[in-house]
Amino acid sequence: MPKFAANLHYLFTEVAFLERFAAAAEAGFNAVEFQVPYEWPPETLAEHLEASKLKMVLFDAPMGIWSAGDRGLAAVPGREEEFRASMEPTLRYARALQCDTVHIMAGVLADEARREEAERVYIENLRYAAAALEAAGVTAVIEPINKSFGVVQGGAAYTTQGMHGYFLNYSHQARALIERVAHSNLKLHLDCYHMQILEGNLARTLRECLPLIKHIQIAGVPGRHEPDVGEINYPYLFNLLDELGYDGWIGCEYRPRGRTRDGLGWAREFGIGC
Repeated sequence: MPKFAANLHYLFTEVAFLERFAAAAEAGFNAVEFQVPYEWPPETLAEHLEASKLKMVLFDAPMGIWSAGDRGLAAVPGREEEFRASMEPTLRYARALQCDTVHIMAGVLADEARREEAERVYIENLRYAAAALEAAGVTAVIEPINKSFGVVQGGAAYTTQGMHGYFLNYSHQARALIERVAHSNLKLHLDCYHMQILEGNLARTLRECLPLIKHIQIAGVPGRHEPDVGEINYPYLFNLLDELGYDGWIGCEYRPRGRTRDGLGWAREFGIGC
């Protein structure tokens, strides 16, 4: 049966961020994820995880300055030292939160003519990050993200429908890069929402990518709302993942159309939102 994690930058935004841990637990979630933990002391977040009996399953390595347009540093030429320095807070938070998976964001490709250079930097940085995280028992993952959309106007911090100019966009591109990095501690983070927008053929993509997948996320298409809204047949995909033997977490990274609890009808059969 699928295991679902609540993304606290997307769900339960009707309450303050630190109150969302308890809200997720009360709704039946056993795990959470969110993009950016660095706005709070790690001890504070660890206390809320422990109090709510929740497992932290994913967060992002520092992505630069969000308000300046940064969406990661790993594939940004000229910022290699900044990227490598970012592994220190990444590891500190991973240890404090007992989180075993960290998303290494590629960043924006500002000039298509520099793609080859950006790819070289990306591969070198991913090798560095995979090795650094492995020493702490943490898996590095990369995620293809659609560049057709951007941030949600008026939305909560770090909620997007895509990232304009993002370097890594397709599952085949991610698989090729993982092969070139050639480090056993680098895996794939696959978001069904982005893959439906960019590629379609989700069942085939999941089958082909499963040996590399460490984490999955879901949302409805279009709009990035609840997974029972839109064109993706998630019940079929959940059954497929069971059939394929996927035992990792599935992050609920979607924007509720109203109050979060009111939109959890899709999850009741899994013991959430009851």
